[in-house]
Amino acid sequence: MKSISWVVNGVLAVAVIVLYILHFNSSSTPIKTSAAAAGCSKVAYFEIDSIQNNYEFFKEVKSALQVKDMENAKQLTALKNAYVAKYQDLQKNGQYLSQAEVGSRQQELVAAEKNYTSKEQQLSQELQEESFKRLQEVKKKIESFLAEYNKNKQFAYIFSSNPDLMYYKDTAYDITADIVKGLNAAYQPKK
Repeated sequence: MKSISWVVNGVLAVAVIVLYILHFNSSSTPIKTSAAAAGCSKVAYFEIDSIQNNYEFFKEVKSALQVKDMENAKQLTALKNAYVAKYQDLQKNGQYLSQAEVGSRQQELVAAEKNYTSKEQQLSQELQEESFKRLQEVKKKIESFLAEYNKNKQFAYIFSSNPDLMYYKDTAYDITADIVKGLNAAYQPKK
């Protein structure tokens, strides 16, 4: 019984080896062809931080988002200052107030704190949504420009360089300067 299983396993092993050899010998031509085609593909990249630092539309979007963030901070600071003032007033004058007045002011403090927390969450969410929307606009402008730019260059792929993802890059394929120049030429600032 054991000798039969060894024979069957041996035959199966030989069959697998024969199929493996036949498969790779018969498909070696298509592999070489596709490898040659892949060798003809041109790849380019651009430095995303250079786009962020030099593309006027992106700088405008970033500035607008910073202004909105500062406005949000002012609103929150005003709410916080109002809360602190009420708290300090209660601390200072609490001993002169009746039990009912102290309870009423404590409820006002709780309401002010809830208002602050709610407003902080609302403003944060609004800013996050606005940031996403505006950055999508930037991305769409870059993608649109690259589609037009690539009509003459015929790159198979154009990547943005991220130091955490890219381990090697040949600077001969860096098209950052072209992209910044073209994006800024296409951008018409609102006046």
